[in-house]
Amino acid sequence: MFSLPSNDSHASYSVSLQLARAQRPFADGELVKTCATEMTNAFGNLKSGESFQTVPLSRVTVQRRIVAMGEQVEKAVKKLVRDCVYYSFCLDESTDQADVSQLLIFVRLVQENFSVHEELLAVHALHGSTKGADLFEALKKSIDEVGGFTKCTSATADGAPALMGKKAGVAGRLRLEGFKGPIFPCIIHQEALCGKSLKQQDTFKVVVKVINMLRGGNKSLLHRDLQTFLEENEAEYGDLLLYNPVRWLSAGGCLRRFFGLRKEIPEFLKNHVSADTTELESKLESTDFLKELAFLADITEHLNGLNLNLQGKNQLISDLIGHVNGFRNKLKLFIATLRVNNLTHFKTCAKLSEESDEENKPQFTEFVENLNDISSEFQERFADFDTLESSILLFSSPLTTEIADQDPGIALELCDLQADPFFKTRRETGADLFKLLPQKRFPLLRDFGLKMVSMFGSTYRCEATFSIMNNIKTNMRNRLTDESLRHVLRLAVTQIDIDIQSLVKEAEHPQLSH
Repeated sequence: MFSLPSNDSHASYSVSLQLARAQRPFADGELVKTCATEMTNAFGNLKSGESFQTVPLSRVTVQRRIVAMGEQVEKAVKKLVRDCVYYSFCLDESTDQADVSQLLIFVRLVQENFSVHEELLAVHALHGSTKGADLFEALKKSIDEVGGFTKCTSATADGAPALMGKKAGVAGRLRLEGFKGPIFPCIIHQEALCGKSLKQQDTFKVVVKVINMLRGGNKSLLHRDLQTFLEENEAEYGDLLLYNPVRWLSAGGCLRRFFGLRKEIPEFLKNHVSADTTELESKLESTDFLKELAFLADITEHLNGLNLNLQGKNQLISDLIGHVNGFRNKLKLFIATLRVNNLTHFKTCAKLSEESDEENKPQFTEFVENLNDISSEFQERFADFDTLESSILLFSSPLTTEIADQDPGIALELCDLQADPFFKTRRETGADLFKLLPQKRFPLLRDFGLKMVSMFGSTYRCEATFSIMNNIKTNMRNRLTDESLRHVLRLAVTQIDIDIQSLVKEAEHPQLSH
């Protein structure tokens, strides 16, 4: 049987891996080969250029290589889950460019030495319905393949009824299955929902209406006129930003720019828009509108700061809850200061106030009620996470936590831990401290630490991977098979090293793999 030289095969796998990670079409393999050949020829190395031509990088070959590497990673992930001490999972569902619902399941697992892995466990293409029963069946199939829910410490999903429904949703079916761990709504989604009460105000609707009037639809000529107008007037910004309700941070950017252009926009509407905008211009120049706009810009910026802190990979649930609780404390501070019209923490409001006459300075105390509403939203939406408060305190500060508040077994170990001279001098906290605990002396505390480290707090990994999926399965590649999409996604997000050499050997000697 004919086989390719090892170097050619290795190069073929390496290029295919880079194409997958870069989310590029399979057919780009031939382009890479052509470019490599042209570069070596340009440097006068014709022999190397000829060597590149022998590397198999056709579309079919690249697809086959990606599937092989994806299967290797899939096996490695399943082995990690089977061998881990504890794991948790997060899941979310979204529709791709071909209107196929894709369910993503990520696992966060912890080993005995407290090393953590966050990996894509499975991608399920759902061509039929996407009810809670369908999602749960797909989830259970994947979890059963790695040993079931025995070592699972928690589950996280967004707030969709099919996922978080207490009866027909995945959450309800997990309970019927006997799952005892906490089931959290995504902490980032909850934060975004808390901010939506602001975005529904009339002022925000006016902002979106004006932005769409100037930039939405087929307004390319008007949009160019706007950019030219802003440039000629040396405005603070050169353009308005479109609002996208799906993007978490979109509202903040729109409001900030709109406020920065609050003087130029009415003038542009008056002189460049053919429709009658007299009423709209008057609205945009009114003191009440500008006050609400300034307040919305400031509080949305604060919410965006929290949102950014909640995003990212490998975040401990204790850190996520810490960010949320910190913001809840900030809300109390904002309420106290705004009640006396202290604008220290509201820079946009302060700017508007500075521009006004001493006699006509705007008062912002009326927005205390809005802040109280947001505070109530946080209290309600994060009630599930509040149940972890005592565990978070124990995990974050085991050396200072109240012993009497803990379960009897852990309380006994805490007595020894807090009296131990070695640990009393340690500066480590959280996971860094728990990994130092000897298994024989502190088995319950160490086990508790492993459970806390294993917990997901958000579906950020799913959301980020959906963005990658949209880059891969575009309108130009909407016929990409479910298998190919699954493996490209896996290679694009995995942290596991690919053993290309073993794949090359297996391809050259397939009988050794059986």
